[in-house]
Amino acid sequence: MLMLGFAGFMGILKIILMALAAFGLFDAAFRREDAFRAADKQNKVFWLIILGIALVVSYLFSILSILPIAGAVASIVYIVDVRPALQQVGGGRGWGRRRGSSSDGPYGPWNGGR
Repeated sequence: MLMLGFAGFMGILKIILMALAAFGLFDAAFRREDAFRAADKQNKVFWLIILGIALVVSYLFSILSILPIAGAVASIVYIVDVRPALQQVGGGRGWGRRRGSSSDGPYGPWNGGR
């Protein structure tokens, strides 16, 4: 009974790690190459390879081995460090960017004091 609960927990943890790597991979795939250079981070191909390997490794290996842990660390580094820097340089989201008016400010549209 206890081993069954532990196996279920490890399965959920594996799915979470795969989701982190997949989110990072898809986010990096839809970012522009020049945003990586402007943010002074590694290039886009580097992050695509690292996050792709992290996704495959988290799928193939047990969560208790070192490779999925290294993949999780790479995914977390991308999500916590690289992604915010790319958003700051690119002006928002990479793939779901809202195209607003040129008079839009940081808190919404500017109405000219009306």
